[in-house]
Amino acid sequence: MARSCCVINCHSRSHDSHGRPINGKIGFYRIPSWKKNCSSHVSEVTKRRRIAWIAAIRRPNITFKNTPAHMLVCSKHFHKGKPAYKMLECDPDWAPSLNLGHTEVKAATTARFDRLSGRARSKQLPSSVLNNAGPLTEVDNISQHNDEEQPECRMCSLRLKEIAHLQEENRKLKEELSKKKLDDDFLKDNDSKVKFYTGLPSFALLMGVLMQIRPSLPNTDRKISHFQMLLLTLMRLRLNLPLVHWPMRHCIQASMPHQYVEMFGDRVTVIIDCFELFIERAQNLRAKTYSNYKSRYTIKYLIGITSQGTISFISNGWGGRSSDKRIAERSGFLQKLSPGDIVLTDRGFDIKESVALMGATLKIPAFTRGRTQLEAKDVEATRKLAHVRIHVERVIGCIRSKYTILNDTIRLCLVVPCEGEGMTLLDKIVTVACALTNMCPSVVLKQ
Repeated sequence: MARSCCVINCHSRSHDSHGRPINGKIGFYRIPSWKKNCSSHVSEVTKRRRIAWIAAIRRPNITFKNTPAHMLVCSKHFHKGKPAYKMLECDPDWAPSLNLGHTEVKAATTARFDRLSGRARSKQLPSSVLNNAGPLTEVDNISQHNDEEQPECRMCSLRLKEIAHLQEENRKLKEELSKKKLDDDFLKDNDSKVKFYTGLPSFALLMGVLMQIRPSLPNTDRKISHFQMLLLTLMRLRLNLPLVHWPMRHCIQASMPHQYVEMFGDRVTVIIDCFELFIERAQNLRAKTYSNYKSRYTIKYLIGITSQGTISFISNGWGGRSSDKRIAERSGFLQKLSPGDIVLTDRGFDIKESVALMGATLKIPAFTRGRTQLEAKDVEATRKLAHVRIHVERVIGCIRSKYTILNDTIRLCLVVPCEGEGMTLLDKIVTVACALTNMCPSVVLKQ
């Protein structure tokens, strides 16, 4: 694709009129974006930088809100032939300044930046002390050098204090992280903790077990060590930890995609739906398992996902004849809700009153209710809901594609309740499939 520079009176091109590449080392760079979703400091600096670029280019069709993708700036307008790092505001190449085709913006020089860099190196200060020193727009007066020294040193002092604060914060975070890594140090020299988490009496015995089973453990490129694999297994057996976890509200809000916030606020807790698995024909279970919708014998499961695509709820299996409303009201799902939560689903879940009793709100597509068509506001609300509700169907499809046992006709022996338990082997299979799916990259969020 041919590229050209948008600066006034600049004729730099990447291809000639016949479409042939022009020999040369001219680079082309997009107008920087405003990182408004980052920290306040990064947001402010990137906003100023975008404004500075647009002011330097001075074209009426380029505004802060509208920067066409084909509008590029070539390397001829930078001292070093390319833009500087976005946070290095005092660098003369933080914004284009050379050969701009107008005189409204004066050309920057490298003199003051070189002096700052030299002092930073002589004092062995990090390069971060140069950040935000301010863009250079005119030639520095040498006679003002001594006057600048004092405020610049104060700036260095402030930067050093900030660096020290960040280093201390980083140290504390590393300490907290080490407590949650579940590595050897997590249990070392603490037999009471070993007994609580694993049931074994000592750390030495735990390591002895690891040495015995290590030859049989897979030597694949895993993110967890053999010790962590053993520890997680023993913790699951010892503490009966849930495989599918319902997260706290603040955890959901902290990582909620922006599209949900724009559409529904920050209270969307779960998106629910039901999916059915085919089972063998069972005369004694026909009244419960025959699904009129599928015209097959099925077991139905209620699944709930967070806005990030993580499975946060999976019910036990219900006969295919059970309605979505009945399963939602009797599967324990409602007890997971808290006042203020928002639940997204489709029209089959007529549970608005039941959800309201828990202090939560149900969002479902609008009904015509005798009208020939929906009102404009209902159409828009339904469109927004359908846009995000489809994620639960994508997660269900992901589970089925990963674990094809769920696509086959399930044998009856798997749908009989386990002795002394309230769930079947199929329930356990589905739960494990959901837990393993949660360990994979989300089908909702882009990695």
